[in-house]
Amino acid sequence: MDSLAATARKPPAPAPAHVGVLLREWRAARRLSQLDLALAAEVSTRHLSCIETGKAQPSREMLERLADTLDMPLRERNALLVAAGYAARYPESTLGTPELERVRRAIEFMLQQQEPFPAFVLNRRWDVLMANRAALRVNRFVMRDRASAHGNMIRQIFDPADLRPAVANWEEVAGDLIRHLHDAVAAAPSDHVARALLDEALAYPGVPSRWHMRELDAAPLPLLTTVLRRDEHELRFFSTITTFATSRDVTLDELHIECCFPVDEATAELCRELAKQMPDPPLNGP
Repeated sequence: MDSLAATARKPPAPAPAHVGVLLREWRAARRLSQLDLALAAEVSTRHLSCIETGKAQPSREMLERLADTLDMPLRERNALLVAAGYAARYPESTLGTPELERVRRAIEFMLQQQEPFPAFVLNRRWDVLMANRAALRVNRFVMRDRASAHGNMIRQIFDPADLRPAVANWEEVAGDLIRHLHDAVAAAPSDHVARALLDEALAYPGVPSRWHMRELDAAPLPLLTTVLRRDEHELRFFSTITTFATSRDVTLDELHIECCFPVDEATAELCRELAKQMPDPPLNGP
């Protein structure tokens, strides 16, 4: 009897977000009217309106068509299906699983090929999942043999006790990261991870107050240079980003590989010297 009473007193589990609410959020994020989305997805405006208000139950095929039109990430597509009462379609594996073994080997090859220049793998939370030895050498050099307290790039850049003092053009680099975080929050309204990370970054000391608002008219720099400094030594890098096209796994859909290239010969030479002089640190990874 006691267990039955406890069960009766237990509050019901919260219902998943209504599919119509999610669609309206994504439509607003993409700045589309109901008519715009209906025309692009080739559905009637009336039917779309009924889906958004809960008067009509959309089929899986309809949801997938709308998700394609809204260019939703795989994680958000799963959330949309679940909100409508369907099973999630896209799996979420880890890089250590046998299913992604070939992908992991390809990533390891890319990281190795980038030597003696830094490269690392990030997920949607900006966690550093993998890095080559050059990235670890450069990090250890500019931080004077101290280990980073964070495995997350946002926290490394914004924490005054971490990599931040070594970034000579910190305001430029951090401002670019804040812009990316604002864009991520605006592009994926239900991504609470991006929202929490943005709030955390803005809470660090020395962050300009203007960064709390998204600058809609701020054009991204055509090429961002990150300048790392230790005493008289300076390393200047620009980065390229590699993502997996047409991925069918949530993990791969959210991964990106960042490769750093020297802006000048002095940086390239210092990276080569570090590779010769510093013992190889152990690699990290999942």
